[in-house]
Amino acid sequence: MTIIEMGDFVFTQEFKDSFEMIVAKSDLSPIRYNACNDKMCTAPETWSYSEAIQQQSGPTAKRSNTASGLLIIFLLGLLGGLLAIFTPCVWPIIPMTVSFFLKRTDQGARNAILYGLSIIILYVGLGLLITVIFGASALNELSTNAIVNLFFFALLVVFALSFFGLFEITLPDSWSTALDSKARSTGGFLSILLMAFTLVIVSFSCTGPIIGTLLVEAAGHSLLAPAIGMLGFAIALALPFSLFAMFPQWLKSAPKSGDWMTSFKVVLAFLELALSLKFLSVADLAYGWHILPRWLFLLIWIACFAGIGIYLLWHIRSVNTTRKIIRTLIIIPSFAFAAYLVPGIWGAPVKAVSAFAPPMEIAGREVFYDFEEGMAYARQENKPVILDFTGYGCVNCRKMEAFVLADEAVKARLQNYVFIELYVDDRLDKDADGESEGNENSRLQRERFGSNAQPFYVQLDAHGNQVAEPMAFTTDPQEFINWLKY
Repeated sequence: MTIIEMGDFVFTQEFKDSFEMIVAKSDLSPIRYNACNDKMCTAPETWSYSEAIQQQSGPTAKRSNTASGLLIIFLLGLLGGLLAIFTPCVWPIIPMTVSFFLKRTDQGARNAILYGLSIIILYVGLGLLITVIFGASALNELSTNAIVNLFFFALLVVFALSFFGLFEITLPDSWSTALDSKARSTGGFLSILLMAFTLVIVSFSCTGPIIGTLLVEAAGHSLLAPAIGMLGFAIALALPFSLFAMFPQWLKSAPKSGDWMTSFKVVLAFLELALSLKFLSVADLAYGWHILPRWLFLLIWIACFAGIGIYLLWHIRSVNTTRKIIRTLIIIPSFAFAAYLVPGIWGAPVKAVSAFAPPMEIAGREVFYDFEEGMAYARQENKPVILDFTGYGCVNCRKMEAFVLADEAVKARLQNYVFIELYVDDRLDKDADGESEGNENSRLQRERFGSNAQPFYVQLDAHGNQVAEPMAFTTDPQEFINWLKY
């Protein structure tokens, strides 16, 4: 309903909203009016206006997974920081830095703890800076836009080649030299902060690929996700500096730098190469290139994890007993995981990689990919509808497909529905205005249901009326079954 107030007069116009046609803005016809009493009328006047129709949004899904999503990002950051500790750019710096702080004053332990806090401040600041520069909507675009995903695929491949030793990515030496000199000539907390900044610069060739991967994964989760990811990364990275400063005797038992760090970088290179395929897959699916089918994706992953096992096994004779045990603990899971993926080439679900691999076809249900076409079929057959708002770059969508939609009990219940799968990042099938099908699907979800997160499931009757609260992400098939009305 639109209400226009003109002086002492109020005009009210009711608009009937059609579910199948979302109206974002309507340029209403000019109003021609005059006023009369029982003796005379004023001269007619015309008033033009444009009224934006604020459409009532449908119920939004329960976003219970927001907190859990941020927790996952934090844990990924924590894992990334732990991995970064053992790289050749960070590990050798620990004893030198701790020794410097212990000798500097009688409060060396306190200063080293402040040094750890400085690392946290810098990396969290980086996460916040990324958010401020790009904004929440642009960060979401990073996780769904096909061209951006293609860019990150190339970036991670470059990082992987760097870890393989083909070249080294470094920031200018003059930066670290200037910062180190400034830190030594400055006192107080500022000098400690500059020392931490020096670590960030010096360790960039090893931490850069890990940070880059983490920020890409955090993009699109929420406004705070980059900062939360950087918080986890920084806590893990700062931990050894603070602990070794508080307990310097531990440094004597810590492993020395050596060839094991090179092996560690090579293992990370294989992992970076495998993860890069996720971004290539998103671009491939969004544009319909068909250059990376599911079987090829899995084949390359098999090669990467088998490569880790082969590389470590090849050099196992040249290391001591302790390192042989450590390598064996990595070799066995690497070969086992590669073997686990092999059946996936011939169609096995391999749920462990469902979040990364291209989606597999779920047999036993008819799927529509166009909203109008699916609704027309539902009216014809008088069947209820499930709208599945999904995306090629949606990790949780792939998980839910593998753990829930592929469940036999769920598939049996879905036979009662017309299933309409709406990809919000589909770049094909552009209309006369040049707008892609994905943009139309995304607008439908935002304007009708007030949500922009995927996966997002909505139940409708055959006439398009919503019959239940929307369903967001879950990996519990029974929870999904309980949600179904038919």
